[in-house]
Amino acid sequence: MAKKTTRSASPQVTSGADAPLTVPGLSAETGHRVADALQMRVHALNDLQLTLKHAHWNVVGPHFIGVHEMLDPQIDGVRDMIDVLAERMSTLGVAPNGLPGALVSARTWDDYDLMRADTSAHLAALELVYTGVIEDHRAAIEAVGDDPVTEDIVIGQTADLEQYQWFVRAHLQGTSGALVTDGASGEVEAAEKATTSRRARKR
Repeated sequence: MAKKTTRSASPQVTSGADAPLTVPGLSAETGHRVADALQMRVHALNDLQLTLKHAHWNVVGPHFIGVHEMLDPQIDGVRDMIDVLAERMSTLGVAPNGLPGALVSARTWDDYDLMRADTSAHLAALELVYTGVIEDHRAAIEAVGDDPVTEDIVIGQTADLEQYQWFVRAHLQGTSGALVTDGASGEVEAAEKATTSRRARKR
């Protein structure tokens, strides 16, 4: 990795400006607008895959191995989604930004709240994380609607994210189907509800 230096980027060397083109069948304005809508999805998915890996490293307690191993395929799937969206941005004529500083600067959400914690606590927190990502992905479907190809990509990713959340939710449901975390307003509260419920079931 290059040593940290004062930035003095030359436009002859690098540029984040839109290309003077996009895909056939779209105007450059439309293509670039669609691509711009994908940037926050790239940020959100980059954040999600890091959060999932963090939870993968920090789960403890009952069902550790099941949860630990469940998360890795989700991490791989989310990383693939990032690559698809970033390459679609480039195809549409906009340079994707995958740098950590850009993510931290642009995001509208806080860091994940849990460190080492019971599997039920991490799953409860991750369920809320998935809800936020999925809601924003669904909003992006409408935002990219002028390009059916991009729209199809985001729809497919939303379906995969919803399935990942289903895997997480299955650990938090009773036979009634209700989540033990219903009503939680944040990750810590959801985690507390889940661990309290698990302890109560063990008595």
